[in-house]
Amino acid sequence: ISISLAVAAIPEGLPAVVTIVLAIGVRRMAAHRGIVRRMPAVETLGSASVICSDKTGTLTQNRMTVVELKDASGPVPMHTEHGRQILDLASLCCNCTVSGKTIHGDPTEVAIVAAAPAEKNQLDALYPRIREIPFSSERKMMTTVHRLEGNRFRIISKGAPDILFTHCTNAAPRQNEEMASRALRVIGVAYRDVDFLPQRAEEMESGLTFCGLIGMIDPPRPQVKSAVELCKKAGILPVMITGDHAATAAAIAKQLGILDGNKRVITGTDLNALSQKELERNIYQYTVFARVSPEHKVRIVKAFQAHGEVVAMTGDGVNDAPALRAADIGCAMGISGTDVAKAASDMILTDDNFATIVAAVREGRGIYENIKKTVHFLLSCNIGEILTVFVSFLLRLPTPLLAIQLLWVNLVTDSLPALALGVEPIDKNIMDRKPIKPNESIFSGGMGYNILVEGCLIGTLSLLAYSIGRIYFDLDPSMPVIGRTMAFAVLS
Repeated sequence: ISISLAVAAIPEGLPAVVTIVLAIGVRRMAAHRGIVRRMPAVETLGSASVICSDKTGTLTQNRMTVVELKDASGPVPMHTEHGRQILDLASLCCNCTVSGKTIHGDPTEVAIVAAAPAEKNQLDALYPRIREIPFSSERKMMTTVHRLEGNRFRIISKGAPDILFTHCTNAAPRQNEEMASRALRVIGVAYRDVDFLPQRAEEMESGLTFCGLIGMIDPPRPQVKSAVELCKKAGILPVMITGDHAATAAAIAKQLGILDGNKRVITGTDLNALSQKELERNIYQYTVFARVSPEHKVRIVKAFQAHGEVVAMTGDGVNDAPALRAADIGCAMGISGTDVAKAASDMILTDDNFATIVAAVREGRGIYENIKKTVHFLLSCNIGEILTVFVSFLLRLPTPLLAIQLLWVNLVTDSLPALALGVEPIDKNIMDRKPIKPNESIFSGGMGYNILVEGCLIGTLSLLAYSIGRIYFDLDPSMPVIGRTMAFAVLS
């Protein structure tokens, strides 16, 4: 009897069924371009309540095209001498490689090199580069040094205009603001010719002459606007995090529906002025974070988590790894992502697309619902088995089910239907509901009560069948062969 009770009490098929359901979910997500690296992340996705996404390449297409040039006095046509000078200087300060008609490198630099009138390889041969101060997310600018005729040198800097202006003797902040407000990505170009090359980077990047602004467009991905609407409908807060200018970020965010109502934009400089407690208190005021560094991402994640939110965070660089680890679901970019970012993530987006995260959240919710169905089914069956065995024991009746029969019921007639429940299609209205709270019991919403009632019903019917078989059909009621057979058939 004790063995029978132990067999009845433990849902042997549950670990296998849950693992199979998660594995099938992982396969379905891979078909939707989301590769899950850790299986439990599938379930966590169903609870996601905030999605923090990079702008470039994730919300936008990452296909930069130069559309406008400006200097301090206004627009500069690309075919003029000054227009050619701006583009050629910027091209010299790019790390692209050109083979035939193909340009390889960062999308922003590829756009500049493609727009420059002079060929990159010819420019590099004419003005050989002798030194470079590389771009970094902290500096937001890059500087190269080139040798000129007569043993002179030209220092060229390009980068975020608001940062670059602080290194120049002249500036055009109004032009920068105007271009950024039209969702253009703006790159500033400045230079300085010297007879003697300063040794320190600070001296090299000071006293520059501002040359012009390059405006590029990176159009939003066509699927993202509908994905943002679906997020809001599902009770998920979409948040944009970018290194771009605040006006550019705001313009794109408005187009996509991320920035609306009374929501605001905050910059990395403003973030530095806020303590973590202040950020936590005001975090829901902002849906766009502009000019931020990867270190800010960790603060943003922790601020949302302090309110009990389940945060999904995208990232592609080495510096994004801490934020990807801090987030509940770290999503690395499959195309532009580094190996370090991928190793720190729970999921890899093979198409670098925001819409893929939303599709994965929908899949996660569906998997969670299917796991609930299998738990509901298996536990109600097990309660029925326990009642059948235990009530018979209390009434001093012969054992209604042998241990081997209970094992058969648990492993065959429980597990296979449970598996079928686990692969049911996702409810089409699943994104109309609010996110699942991470601390919410799986038995909430009346499920525990339903399991108990159904278990009692199964147990009562099985006992009834056993009693009828034992009393009316068995020759010897103390050896209830037919009674056990009927109880086994009804329970199955």
